[in-house]
Amino acid sequence: MNRTDLFNLIRKKKSFLCVGLDSDLNKIPVHLHSSQDPVFEFNKQIIDATIAYTVAYKPNLAFYESRGIKGMISLEKTMNYLENFKDEVFTIADAKRGDIGNTSTQYAISVFDKQASGFSFDAVTVAPYMGADSVQPFLAFDGKWAIILALTSNAGSNDFQLFASADETRLFERVLERTSKWGTPDNIMYVVGATKAEMLEGIRRIVPGHFLLVPGVGAQGGDLNAVAKFGLNDHCGLLINASRSILFASSGTDFAEKAGLEAQSMQMEMEIILRNNHLI
Repeated sequence: MNRTDLFNLIRKKKSFLCVGLDSDLNKIPVHLHSSQDPVFEFNKQIIDATIAYTVAYKPNLAFYESRGIKGMISLEKTMNYLENFKDEVFTIADAKRGDIGNTSTQYAISVFDKQASGFSFDAVTVAPYMGADSVQPFLAFDGKWAIILALTSNAGSNDFQLFASADETRLFERVLERTSKWGTPDNIMYVVGATKAEMLEGIRRIVPGHFLLVPGVGAQGGDLNAVAKFGLNDHCGLLINASRSILFASSGTDFAEKAGLEAQSMQMEMEIILRNNHLI
């Protein structure tokens, strides 16, 4: 799915919501534990309840890899189920990969090459710390995206990302400047935390045309309207991720219904934002 396709999908659904499938076996409703595959059953019902309101799904691979083969089977079933909605959703492997070139090539194959690995995500999150040769393998796949960590929403982001060099350029700004030359707005996105919304104006001066994947709205307290105010561009340019606030809106048998209502509420806010900015 290219940038135009993604924008058209945003306009069609009047939403720029991404649902993070951080499906923790210890947090899913108890009644699902009798299912043959509780995590897949949870994901399937979440997808069915939210598909009308979201343009993207983002499984966090840690929640699947930590369960070994069983977890990877759950992930494979989830991705195969999403194939039923191939033209309706953008899929992101939240893996934060980044290693020397030949290793990154194998990581890229693991998420992009369905024939080799069984998975064909549209995008994967990557860490740029090791430089261009660690990211380029992900950009070698036509129609696929690398989503580069830039400015994250966790407390520890202050340890390195805000470090300023002698010319007062902060590390995350250097990352944006340098990595934007490795690809184009058609194959590179950036992770920018919603709790850093006030910095989005400056970020947009560096990467005006790129999509930003923005976690932190919802359970982490990020402000959707503030993110939109500073982060929107003429292609919308935002994917707002919500995980816990949707997945665990209820821990009862009504979990899917409550998840759908939460997703719908966010979509309705997003529709107003898109209309007010003449994007639909």
